[in-house]
Amino acid sequence: MCEGVGFESVELGRRGRVWSYTDAQYQPPPPYIPAHEVHVPFALAAVELPEGLVVLGQVADGFGVAELSVGAVVELVVETLYADESGERTIWRWKPVVDEGASA
Repeated sequence: MCEGVGFESVELGRRGRVWSYTDAQYQPPPPYIPAHEVHVPFALAAVELPEGLVVLGQVADGFGVAELSVGAVVELVVETLYADESGERTIWRWKPVVDEGASA
């Protein structure tokens, strides 16, 4: 439990290293809205940022557990989650960095 009353905004890096990962073979419960009528499994990654924080999120479309490894560099991207009559809804996801020389 946090007993503090003050908050401070902190900018975090867009890149980090995979700390752990798994695939989601199940459809998450509401309020999650799937991108497809039929559930399509997706990967989840816990990513350690240079600031020391570990952040859990979905992996970018087109990438799965086969493209991930512990310690691999990933970067934050914004993708469409779904679109409806009121507009497009976006979500941030982790995308593997192809250039292995890239730093996190």
